[in-house]
Amino acid sequence: MRILFDQGTPAPLRHALTGHAVETAFELGWATLQNGALIAAAEDAGFEVFVTTDKNLKYQQNLEARSISIVVLSTTSWPRIQLALPDVVAAVESAAPAGYSEVAIK
Repeated sequence: MRILFDQGTPAPLRHALTGHAVETAFELGWATLQNGALIAAAEDAGFEVFVTTDKNLKYQQNLEARSISIVVLSTTSWPRIQLALPDVVAAVESAAPAGYSEVAIK
């Protein structure tokens, strides 16, 4: 799968997503795009999963019309995400087109 990381998603997470092509909004020069424009650009570029830490995304955007799957992490803390890697990887691996899931990380 092609996976796009939003600004707050820790880049080291990409190493846990073996077998997938992972890019960041920053690497693509999309750091200044707001959520709606960023999601549209990701869909146009063929990304299948968008990983973000923006817990308000579902309230700010109409996600029903989207084809990309969105995975929301409840924190930007890499040490905390590391402890929950199996849950994060499972959420990404099970992402379906137009899907939405949240991974609660303690």
